[in-house]
Amino acid sequence: MKVIKRNGSEIEFDPSKISQAIRKANTEVSDKDQINEIKLALITSEVTEKCRDLNRAVNVEEIQEIVETELMTAGAFEVAKRYIRYRYDHNLKRTRNTTDDVILALIEQNNEEIKQENSNKNPTIASTQRDYMAGEVSKDLTARVFLPEDIVQAHNEGLIHFHDADYFAQHIHNCDLVNLEDMLENGTVISGTLIERPHTFSTACNIATQIIAQVASSQYGGQSISLAHLAPFVQASREKFRTDYGQLLSYMSLDQYYDFIETLVYKDIVKGVQTIQYQVVTLMTTNGQAPFITVYMNINEAPEGQEREDLAAIIEETLKQRIQGVKNEVGVWITPAFPKLIYVLDENNVRPGSEYGYLTELAAKCTAKRMVPDYISAKIMRELKGDVYTCMGCRSFLTPDRFTDAGVGNIANAGNYEPEVHKYYGRFNQGVVTINLVDVALSSGGDKEKFWEILDERLDLCYRALMIRHERLEGTPSDVAPILWQYGALARLKKGEKIDKLLHGGYSTISLGYAGLYECTRYMTGASHTDPEGTPFAIEVMEALNKATAAWKAKEDVDFSLYGTPLESTTYKFAKCLQRRFGVIEGVTDKNYITNSYHVHVTEPIDAFSKLDFEAQFQKLSPGGAISYVEVPNMQNNIEAVLAVIGHIYDNIMYAELNTKSDYCQVCGYDGEIQIVEEDGKLIWECPNCGNRDQSKLNIARRTCGYIGSQFWNQGRTQEIKDRVLHL
Repeated sequence: MKVIKRNGSEIEFDPSKISQAIRKANTEVSDKDQINEIKLALITSEVTEKCRDLNRAVNVEEIQEIVETELMTAGAFEVAKRYIRYRYDHNLKRTRNTTDDVILALIEQNNEEIKQENSNKNPTIASTQRDYMAGEVSKDLTARVFLPEDIVQAHNEGLIHFHDADYFAQHIHNCDLVNLEDMLENGTVISGTLIERPHTFSTACNIATQIIAQVASSQYGGQSISLAHLAPFVQASREKFRTDYGQLLSYMSLDQYYDFIETLVYKDIVKGVQTIQYQVVTLMTTNGQAPFITVYMNINEAPEGQEREDLAAIIEETLKQRIQGVKNEVGVWITPAFPKLIYVLDENNVRPGSEYGYLTELAAKCTAKRMVPDYISAKIMRELKGDVYTCMGCRSFLTPDRFTDAGVGNIANAGNYEPEVHKYYGRFNQGVVTINLVDVALSSGGDKEKFWEILDERLDLCYRALMIRHERLEGTPSDVAPILWQYGALARLKKGEKIDKLLHGGYSTISLGYAGLYECTRYMTGASHTDPEGTPFAIEVMEALNKATAAWKAKEDVDFSLYGTPLESTTYKFAKCLQRRFGVIEGVTDKNYITNSYHVHVTEPIDAFSKLDFEAQFQKLSPGGAISYVEVPNMQNNIEAVLAVIGHIYDNIMYAELNTKSDYCQVCGYDGEIQIVEEDGKLIWECPNCGNRDQSKLNIARRTCGYIGSQFWNQGRTQEIKDRVLHL
């Protein structure tokens, strides 16, 4: 068993240190209040057992709290008082800012918690360490300067989670839909250099990757671009090639000439798509990671005719290249984490024999091998939102456009603004605060009347925290991120102009996240939220959250929206906080993770189609963003089954994905599923063929929170991955 020290480093658990600390306290009380060695040994044994029962690494503070509890339970009150006093005195002696210790441990690669905080960051490289160092300073400032004490306390205790505190000190936002069309068609500026309209598709793709990198370095969340914005530049390539090679008409027939031109166009498409594929996975932003980029593929986003056919060719090539993958350091084709792909299902591509059905079949093959694309049902999305558009990153959806219909006008000064057309590209999310529903339930003790009272109190905390996020962005000058606010990614504001008008009236959103609906329902009703005994309560909770965001929206004229939080490191944090506050409760706090948003618990047996049907009702109640998944085995030889799931998604749920495995061991060449094994209370990845446990020589890709992770995970998320059951 491991112990996490205050600076984040790990050491082996040593019961003798517990005995030693108790013995010191014991010697400082009178003889009549002292405990004997037998009782001391029993208390040490009980503390050790309770630590082991947590089935994870424990931190020093947790051990000390368990020691205090066991001393009190044993009736050793004076010893407990002296132990508490000893602990308090030593805390006072730690006068140096603890942020210093965390940063120093990080630099020396001893801080295990931060090293595993983000499965898309390599914590050993300098750029990531630089970002983490800045993040620790930002967290410290946020806690001491920007947030009131009760919100900091609620965050630390796991009642709520104030997301991305490591970037909060800066005036930057979460995620967005990049207005790539405006930037390519009307030009942009990157690092003081004017970038004019490109003359070929491949050049447009190259510029797009530069834009992606610049945008990623100016915010902290995901971004999405649409392939439809690149499609017009296929025609630009076609026209350029016709001009460049017009003289060949003297030597070949018209049909031969056009075939030759189309061959050049196809090669340019291949080159352009390859640029996006390789540039994205090799770019390194100032955040120390590849850009969190989503590529949106909606065949109906392009007008009918040549432009739609060109978009179809781009989508086809994108899928083909993703199926192939990218080569790792030893030259083996593996699954890249980015870009994330989203494929829109509609009547002209989802049915067998439909016009673009061949693209959907190719998408199914890609999903079976590389876990992407994910699927948006145009039919269900029109029912729920009235429009079809992509999410920002893994799952965060904008609210439907209401300002265009209200005649607000072109407040972003976009170069591609159309008065009667709903606007989504150029809009963004201001940030997220998540409520821990499990803690609300446990704090109520199962009393439903008290549950609703506590929920209201916690929602008020979230509201105030979200308003602090909003107010932090107010007054931000466009100069903070020129690529975003001045040169078209989100707006074309003047230098020095503030972004305030983009924060109100629905142009941007701000999200109330929620986590642990399953555990909350289980505790309050005794049943899973999939059980008819539990479902009504789960729905009632969701409706209460939506009612709260609607009230905040009406009060502030800001689009608050309910968001199914994609917990990564926070799932572990919440679980540890719950165990610390309430102990280990079977079916509720007995795991080192809590469930993402509304999802069916990962251990619960359910078939893929039933899972999608059940979760669809919760997607409807998560308008700020949600994604469902089904866990499947290797499906490369069963594409018909993949297509069956895809067809079910189209008819029943707005946004879903299929999770498979894609691993490789560099030591022995094994390309099956890398296993998770336990050693001394810690979960470790191991090649089942050769026993390799060296993470630097394992290529593992798993869906973590909508994104694919490839840099390994914290212990809570690793246990969640290990516990997943198949749905097909």
